Amino acid sequence: MLRLITPKVTVTSKVIMLNSVKRSSIQKINPNFVKYMQNSGRKFYSTGSKSTNNDPDLSKNERTFAPKWFQYFLISTIAGGIGYMVSDVDKLKSDPVSYMFRDEKFIIQGSTLPLDELDSPQYNTDEDQIAELCTKLKVLLKNNSDNYSDYPNDLTAHSDTEFNTHHATKNQRPKLIVFPRNTEEVSQIVKLCNHYNVPIVPFSGGTSLEGHFLPTRSPCISIDMSKYMNNIVAFHELDQDITVQAGLPWEDLNDYLNEKGYKFGCDPGPGAQLGGCVANSCSGTNAYRYGTMKENVVNLTIVLPDGQVIKTRKRPRKSSAGYNLNGIFTGSEGTLGIVTEVTVKAHVLPKIETVVVASFPNIKEAAACSSEVIQSGIQLNAMELLDDNMMKLVNENGMTPRSDWMESPTLFFKVGGNSSVITDELLKQLKTIAKKHGTKKFEYAKSDEDKLELWEARKVALWSVLDAGQKGNPEAKVWTTDVAVPLSNFSKVIDDTKKDMAKTDLINAIVGHAGDGNFHAFLIYRNQTEYKQCATLVERMVKRALEAEGTCTGEHGVGIGKRDFLQEELGQTTIDLMRKIKIAIDPKRIMNPDKIFKIDPLEQKHIEHEDHSD
Repeated sequence: MLRLITPKVTVTSKVIMLNSVKRSSIQKINPNFVKYMQNSGRKFYSTGSKSTNNDPDLSKNERTFAPKWFQYFLISTIAGGIGYMVSDVDKLKSDPVSYMFRDEKFIIQGSTLPLDELDSPQYNTDEDQIAELCTKLKVLLKNNSDNYSDYPNDLTAHSDTEFNTHHATKNQRPKLIVFPRNTEEVSQIVKLCNHYNVPIVPFSGGTSLEGHFLPTRSPCISIDMSKYMNNIVAFHELDQDITVQAGLPWEDLNDYLNEKGYKFGCDPGPGAQLGGCVANSCSGTNAYRYGTMKENVVNLTIVLPDGQVIKTRKRPRKSSAGYNLNGIFTGSEGTLGIVTEVTVKAHVLPKIETVVVASFPNIKEAAACSSEVIQSGIQLNAMELLDDNMMKLVNENGMTPRSDWMESPTLFFKVGGNSSVITDELLKQLKTIAKKHGTKKFEYAKSDEDKLELWEARKVALWSVLDAGQKGNPEAKVWTTDVAVPLSNFSKVIDDTKKDMAKTDLINAIVGHAGDGNFHAFLIYRNQTEYKQCATLVERMVKRALEAEGTCTGEHGVGIGKRDFLQEELGQTTIDLMRKIKIAIDPKRIMNPDKIFKIDPLEQKHIEHEDHSD
């Protein structure tokens, strides 16, 4: 009888061998098939009771070679099978539940909302209906022209500023600006806009930098809180908090509190108002000591996109009751609702405070000094960093009482406490650390006049850069942007960024909130070529921060300008979750459209963008 030897793969140093495996039963095989296999090179052997030792092919335990075509076929088949199994194992490990349902329909209700699952928003563009809306808004505001405006200059001022990184086109203007006087009027205005399906752009101080109030959709209504809603509602001194309206400038709030021995914890750019401070989650030079806006908000009064009014919580210093709605609305940039009132913490002023200025040989040493100060546990009220370019520009523009600042990277400190013993000890420790990092000069204020003079250089930083650019070209603009990184990476990221900017001919400077790893780059551009250079530098700066486990923005917010960077930072799924929250609260997508992330899969078709072609 004949038996087909079942192949089994083994590997030697030279060939793939086929091992014969004896079977307990003898299989009959068609003689024609045997002949065909023999002619093709396949070997069969007699396994009857007679000895087969005379068959030379059965030496060495019946091992034999298969023909090459069969070897290749066998290898590829096995390799493919292994690859398939490895692929299946990978799928099993990465998503075991989906793998369980691989052969049938697996249905799950989505927790996130990808952009491609949305249709484009359908805003109202009917001229008659828009005119009807504007008429009703004016009636609501008692037909008093002080309560609304459609003057071209006002419309332009509510669309853009020269500080924005992304600018409005000539067609991107609100249809009407309204000036409500209280929360109820805001609610009624929003209800009308919701009914007519017309977008709303909240507005307060207009100091944001990333196109936050740019009216991407036309027509839209601008709701300006600054004209009338700028009052202090209540100061609760024993509780150390204060309730104010959204249009109150933070400087006015601080002046009021200072007279009573308190201060507001944040200090953003000049002109910022409390509603915008909440919307952008501002911070400033004091954040190192007192926290950002998120840490300073006690509660918020919000008008939702359908006109309903909510208060996020009462006035406890802490609460674990329900969702943290303060956290959801703070930093939402007007995309979820309009802040009409905010209660913030009032911090006790230090009894004694002085200002220290220390200069260093390079920015890396200055940044390293700030990191060591933090790691040593020294409690300061502020710690700011200005690079050598910035100090030079401060000297040149003459905006401070002195113009003899050392033109090298400089740290500005605010040192405070309840007694001179405490402040003297802090100064001593600070000076010791500064010397370790090669400080060239270490001076501190000995009077209130000295204190104001020394801190003035930090306050005029942005204006000094813009002034330098516009001296050579009145049309020059400043691109100011920020990132934040973990403290351990601060010195390297800021040093690499400075070296990158130094390779260009652009006027540039760096200012940093050294206490929390946040720094700003100021870049002047005078034409489209320089604009593109700025854009490239900013992109590299942000990527550098993200690679260092930082963020694309520490306090400026996202707006239009940093939407792509936000996606790179957080990932698509996280953005999709934000979009889900947005649509849940604002299903018509009327609240400050297109900010933070995209809400329209056909955005390029529906939105004009500033032309930066040469």
